[in-house]
Amino acid sequence: MKINFMRYFLYLCRWQLSTPILAVVLIWLSTLDKWVATTVANLIGGLIFFWVDCFIFKSKLLSTQWEIKDNIDCSDCGKIARGYRIVKTLNYNKIEDKAPKFRCEECSKKKTESLIRQGIKV
Repeated sequence: MKINFMRYFLYLCRWQLSTPILAVVLIWLSTLDKWVATTVANLIGGLIFFWVDCFIFKSKLLSTQWEIKDNIDCSDCGKIARGYRIVKTLNYNKIEDKAPKFRCEECSKKKTESLIRQGIKV
């Protein structure tokens, strides 16, 4: 399993933010039975943090953005195939590239491995 460390870090931060929120709810509900108060606090936490978790785990802002085209000439091997290129990641941005280079699947994998070796977060 490949771990996206930015998502993991944001998730850990989110987890820590739940502590004061749930503590306030538990203090607010302290006159109730502890099990009822805990259940209500967890329901409130779920209502709040479901949306935060959705952003963390589904946001395209935190994902590697790819562009895919059919019938390209691979910029590495010249084969005509479906072409791939990484457009943007955390520390790599080719959005404004005037002459984007597309690669076939095999060459794209090699290029991706090369970028990873260079410290690019893919």
